Amino acid sequence: YKKGCTVSRESLRYVKVLHWNDKGKICLGELVCHKSIANDLVEIFETLFAKKYPIERMVLIDNYDADDLKSMEANNTSCFNFRYVAGTKVPSNHSYGKAIDLNPLCARQYADRSQDFKYKIDRNDLAYKEFRKRGFTWGGGWKRSQDYQHFEKK
Repeated sequence: YKKGCTVSRESLRYVKVLHWNDKGKICLGELVCHKSIANDLVEIFETLFAKKYPIERMVLIDNYDADDLKSMEANNTSCFNFRYVAGTKVPSNHSYGKAIDLNPLCARQYADRSQDFKYKIDRNDLAYKEFRKRGFTWGGGWKRSQDYQHFEKK
């Protein structure tokens, strides 16, 4: 919870879910999200867990001193992190806990979407289908600067 954060703690929820990592090991994931999407995330991650969908890491952003770049470099799936949209004074949807990045390092490394690779999120991907089913927007569908690991709900 960074200094200057304008989001009330009462609007946030702490969520713990099981997930499979890339080595086939069951892990306990933790994230903080907005209360309006907490149940959606629990349902999505229950489905992903049942299908053994790989999520490399899901630990609190606190483990990276709330540094988004450090978290992404660790391929950490995260949600709430108070920050501004790059180059603006507009809070990101992550600032409110209404956006989540799933396996973000892999999405950044593989901008060539014609290639097949581990953790690829496209319209055939289970995570894409589960998030979209619950009304989330996918960053990979944006017209400008696609963000393939990003899902958000207003």
